[in-house]
Amino acid sequence: MHNVTLIKGDGIGPSIMDAAVAVINASGAKIHWHEADAGMSAYERTGTPLPDATMESIAQTRVAFKGPLTTMVGEGFRSINVELRKQYDLYANVRPAKSWKGVKTRYDDVDIVIVRENTEGLYVGLEHYLTPAKDIAESLAVVTKAGSERIVEYAFKYAIDNDRKKVTVCHKANILKYTQGLFLRAAREIAAKYPDIEFDEKIVDAACMHMVMKPEQFDVVVTTNMFGDILSDLTAGLVGGLGLIPGANIGVDAALFEAVHGSAPDIAGKNIANPTAVMMGGVMMLNHLGEHEAAIRMQNAIEKVVNGGVYVTPDLSPDSKYGTKEMGQAIVDAME
Repeated sequence: MHNVTLIKGDGIGPSIMDAAVAVINASGAKIHWHEADAGMSAYERTGTPLPDATMESIAQTRVAFKGPLTTMVGEGFRSINVELRKQYDLYANVRPAKSWKGVKTRYDDVDIVIVRENTEGLYVGLEHYLTPAKDIAESLAVVTKAGSERIVEYAFKYAIDNDRKKVTVCHKANILKYTQGLFLRAAREIAAKYPDIEFDEKIVDAACMHMVMKPEQFDVVVTTNMFGDILSDLTAGLVGGLGLIPGANIGVDAALFEAVHGSAPDIAGKNIANPTAVMMGGVMMLNHLGEHEAAIRMQNAIEKVVNGGVYVTPDLSPDSKYGTKEMGQAIVDAME
């Protein structure tokens, strides 16, 4: 029995998480769910977006399955995701983007995994104003050799474990010669340890162009925090949008799995939110827990329903009359 902290989240979170939990339970995996609270809803009830009880639960289970959380923009508390990554040193963010046969896009054979450094860069939040009038602001990026080495090492090990052939490092070392230069040098040193994996370097703006022109040239992409955030949304667009993209946040002894899209409060309670992304996050979680047979069973069922194009939410098929609950039940029914 695996103990997992369950955070349903805000907006569409509860509905898509209920569907995902039902599918995970039907997969045969042995999960004991510990429900906890976080996000705007928790803030309104308790005065904090991340209650102590939630942190204590994650500290005990070391695995969290999380729905989307609402974060105030430009004021108030910082991102809860950032805080969780910092608290549990979840240094590797993994976001796979793969084409679906049942989702029509401009591309047919995209299969890219973004491995993003999760704890450094501009997202450390070292910001301040330089004048009393607050008309000049400064942000500081932090890049360390140790942090760079371990994320690149993770990317190469991921490639080996998942039968991938190539790792591309994306950087801006041509301009940011200290921070990005340090990251690139560390990547080159680590790459030398893995001669059987092809290694490639791309400046991040050029990488964006190449991804939309010829995405098949990319396999595993490793990069710094903010660039990874941007590139993972780009790759999501190649395969049908954020509603299909899961995310894993991995540390040495803790992990958090989620969808990468937002809480979409405008469609909360309407039974039209697509649960695919968070369900695929559940597949990643099952693999992390060693429940590989259950993960395969769950992924096959999700692919069968999405590729079938019938029992899916309207964002996947505009003529669909089915919603979140019906799609979840169809996936449960498709489980073999």
